[in-house]
Amino acid sequence: MDVEQIFEFFPRLSTPQQTKIRALKPLYEAWNAQINLISRKDMDHFYEKHVLHSLAIANFMHFKPGTRVLDVGTGGGFPGIPLAIRFPQVQFLLIDSIGKKIKVVQDIAESLELSNVEVQQIRAEQLDQSFDFIVSRAVAKLDTFVQWTQNSIHQKQINTKKNGILYLKGGELEEELSPLKKRYHIQLTSLSKYYPGEFFETKKLVYLYPRK
Repeated sequence: MDVEQIFEFFPRLSTPQQTKIRALKPLYEAWNAQINLISRKDMDHFYEKHVLHSLAIANFMHFKPGTRVLDVGTGGGFPGIPLAIRFPQVQFLLIDSIGKKIKVVQDIAESLELSNVEVQQIRAEQLDQSFDFIVSRAVAKLDTFVQWTQNSIHQKQINTKKNGILYLKGGELEEELSPLKKRYHIQLTSLSKYYPGEFFETKKLVYLYPRK
């Protein structure tokens, strides 16, 4: 998949947004030569496995301007960087416990002039802030992830969907979701609903929000 196919799935991206998305792969290739952020095999499928995968959240959820989003365990900046490009009026905090990854993400955000991105080296459970939505890509089992982030979700609502967690993960999830069903509403969306191809056949977006 090349970058132009991203724009087929997201035809309303502005010219500046398209320019930023085109710039992503060269930026990551340059950093990857210094720090092994993304495997060579994955780099060959960068736009499919990292950018389009991250943007699946934008297929499901249209964040309103002023929304605050926390990306936990952002790694190289996914899903936060592609989402920040897609939603320039939404504020993103990208966190990771590994300093060298945060250094890369900070540089990429600055190179792309993403004024809506803040980057911090910290663990989710150490944060003393709250957000409308928390996003992530398979950094832990879901029940563990919920423990880390359960106190970081805003009470005040400004979006059409209830504040909560948007989590990208593949495989069978029933076992790890089961302990959460009493406390959370859970909605599973297969990414094959949005995108063709083998990579997305087993990938899902999990949306959780607290039961009142």
